[in-house]
Amino acid sequence: MPNIFDAVTSIAKSIFDDEPKPPLHIGEAMACWTYYAMLMEAIAYEEVALNMTTDDELLGMVNDAVKMCYNQEKQLKEFMVREGITLPPVSEEKPKSDPNAVPPGVKLTDNEIANGLALKSTTSIIHCATSAASTVRVDLGILWTEFLGEQLTYGMTLKTKMRKRGWLKQPPSFTPPGISHP
Repeated sequence: MPNIFDAVTSIAKSIFDDEPKPPLHIGEAMACWTYYAMLMEAIAYEEVALNMTTDDELLGMVNDAVKMCYNQEKQLKEFMVREGITLPPVSEEKPKSDPNAVPPGVKLTDNEIANGLALKSTTSIIHCATSAASTVRVDLGILWTEFLGEQLTYGMTLKTKMRKRGWLKQPPSFTPPGISHP
């Protein structure tokens, strides 16, 4: 099955490529600024997570998140610089350290790391969807749609692995009044 986000992006690019680009409105600029800050804070968290786990599967998910965030950061930064949007202040890069040297009272558990990744992914999905829906500029809408597709794909993969490992925090089942319990 073709990727719906790739299909929409491809169609939008072919239809609107030659369309004149109006100046960004303040909401578009703010969405870019905010998402850039979110990406850079996610990267800082992911770098910390790499220093706290030895679980190979979780390390793979963290590394996937780092790659995705750096790729999106690069694209968004190029767009922001081209459009004259000031970059927000961001956290410093974290040095590599030995996960076994982190004291237990300070060290995040694998469960906490996975749920932190899930929270950041969910927040990114909401931000990208909201930004895509409120943008007027087609080129920026395409960028948000691409980012949204990447975050959704990552989030679904992470959720599957979290469910398998027992890390997924799930609310209790809902049974409407008047319905018998199974």
